[in-house]
Amino acid sequence: MAEFIGFIFIIAIVIALVVTNIRVVPQAQAYVVERLGAYQTTWSVGLHIKVPLIDKIAKKVSLKEQVVDFPPQPVITKDNVTMQIDTVIFFQITDPKFFTYGVDRPMSAIENLSATTLRNIIGDLELDETLTSREIINTRMRIVLDEATDPWGIKINRVEVKNIIPPKEIQNAMEKQMKAEREKRESILIAEGQKNAAILVSQGKKESAILEAEAEKQAAILRAEAKKEASIREAEGEAEAILSIQKATAEGLRMIKDVELNKEVLTLKSFEAFEKAANGQATKIIVPSEIQGLAGLATALTEISNK
Repeated sequence: MAEFIGFIFIIAIVIALVVTNIRVVPQAQAYVVERLGAYQTTWSVGLHIKVPLIDKIAKKVSLKEQVVDFPPQPVITKDNVTMQIDTVIFFQITDPKFFTYGVDRPMSAIENLSATTLRNIIGDLELDETLTSREIINTRMRIVLDEATDPWGIKINRVEVKNIIPPKEIQNAMEKQMKAEREKRESILIAEGQKNAAILVSQGKKESAILEAEAEKQAAILRAEAKKEASIREAEGEAEAILSIQKATAEGLRMIKDVELNKEVLTLKSFEAFEKAANGQATKIIVPSEIQGLAGLATALTEISNK
């Protein structure tokens, strides 16, 4: 019985050792395993069993992309202006073994490397170039850091300059310059607005004059057409009147022809015409010979009647 209990106890210990040495590596992680103090292997995602009392998990490494925000670093530009610049670095561990054994305190190493690289880059730039060359600074820092951290199993994916803080007096000068630029742009905009307004007013006056001229032209055309139409109507009226007179005259002549006038009637008409001529304003009257003969005949008839 004692031997059986001892056997059970040994089996329980073995099972406990096996169970306690089972490891499950989660997604996006890697375990660096050492055996007797030396690097043995790197466990990837899945189930693994380490040898009890011999193997040891030296480091658990995250394979996700990581972000580290370093505090502002004092840098000096080419024109001797001291400013504060802080950076943000995006990196990813590509080799857990190199990351574990390549460098001691890798984050501190990256921070110091980032600060020295930033100082070297800014030292070649003047203040204005530094403020307007963020993309150039980011690219150059990424290239330098990526080459330096490659033996450490680290891949620098991206570097961003977060803040560039110049000295206070330079900030004040920049604010004054920005204010002057804004006032200048405001003056330019006001002048352009007044210019455009003047142009619009001039165009409006020009268009108004054109419209007035067009209206006057149309009015003159209408007046001319009305005058032309009145002249045509007047001429047509006169033509119709002349035609009516001519028709009446022709009709009168036709009627005179139809009644077959004799000499006595013509003589009577002559007397009527002479009477009308005598009643006029003429100072001289020419009496036809026929009327004179008739007048003598009338005198003779009057004397015979008196006797």
